[in-house]
Amino acid sequence: MKTLPINQLKPGMFVHGVTKQTGKIRIKNQGWVKTQGSIDKLKQAGILEIEIDPDKTLNLDSDNKITEKPKPAAPAVSSKPFDPWHTTHSMSAEMTKANSLYTEAKSLQSKAFADIREGNKIDVAPFQELASGFIDSVFRNQDALTCITRMREKDAYLLEHSINVSILISIFAKHLGIEKSIIQELATGALLHDIGKINIPDKILNKPGKLTDEEYQLVQNHARFSKEILEQSGLSGIAVDIAGFHHERLDGSGYPFGKSGDEISLYVRMASIVDVYDALTAERVYKAGMEPIKAFKILKDGCPDSFDGDLVTKFIQCIGIHPVGTLVRLESQKLGVVTRSNPTSPLKPQVKVFYHAKHTRYTEVQDIDLANSRCHDSLEAAVRPSEFNIDLIRFFKSSILP
Repeated sequence: MKTLPINQLKPGMFVHGVTKQTGKIRIKNQGWVKTQGSIDKLKQAGILEIEIDPDKTLNLDSDNKITEKPKPAAPAVSSKPFDPWHTTHSMSAEMTKANSLYTEAKSLQSKAFADIREGNKIDVAPFQELASGFIDSVFRNQDALTCITRMREKDAYLLEHSINVSILISIFAKHLGIEKSIIQELATGALLHDIGKINIPDKILNKPGKLTDEEYQLVQNHARFSKEILEQSGLSGIAVDIAGFHHERLDGSGYPFGKSGDEISLYVRMASIVDVYDALTAERVYKAGMEPIKAFKILKDGCPDSFDGDLVTKFIQCIGIHPVGTLVRLESQKLGVVTRSNPTSPLKPQVKVFYHAKHTRYTEVQDIDLANSRCHDSLEAAVRPSEFNIDLIRFFKSSILP
């Protein structure tokens, strides 16, 4: 590969990727640039530097027709465009990108809340761009972002919850085979589905005790507020539906609009499942996060009155009984974090062990593949870090994040 400034790019060159730019454009397909007009568009988009494959350069005449094929020694190039949606990366390779996306998302959420407090409309374009980033990461290796959603901070629920719902609904939609353009709307709506909570005082949002009737009515209206904010910001369709209706229930017992049955779309049904799952498993100032398997049971118990039973089953299959990032205890009494799911055998994931429960001490970090025939250990149960006074976020940062 060879790196060139954009002003040295010529028709016939094979562009492999963007290495420097002023904007955030993502080139979805590698390929030949055949016209000066295409190069001018890249310049206008803020591209400063690109990476080319000089062995694949085409010789073009004045009409942009091929006069000579690439060198015979060059590797064969498929006529099918490069499609990043079907590439796979290792989890370790994807973690850096996933962590950067998550950090960007928290910053973007904070800015959106500040804009609303100042009476300004939110700019939805960066959220749509971020949603695309999440989707690309999910299709490269969903385990990386899944793992990061488990790194919860007790005092950051409002920011992290919407980000996690966006990531999880992207994974869920991928599992269901939903087309990319729809996943984009799902992910964008999920990122902004709780934006209406900005209109509710923190003392009510974080109240550990029972809410008064008046407080409960205000909290219920956050979905109405979210819908209005998104509509005022120029969004419509699926994204707005998720924001406004994610607390509606199939039997009509939800809020704030009292929708039921067929009034609730497939996409809103998906969002309601993911929203409740993430809320149940979250660490809050006033409550500990629930193990995923217990959250799954609550979702199952809510079928068919509140949730779509078929979708709940598919969501559990998609996320896994012990999702990536879950702290588990093995039969040997070793504790570790699930680092890779195993769809064909959900009880035999890959685990990174680092603690011995019986001896109450940290051990050398070790990767164990429970599906390996030479492994004589097995998964016993999911556990909470607080049971062993373990700082799981610290372990994530020291041993899992690059």
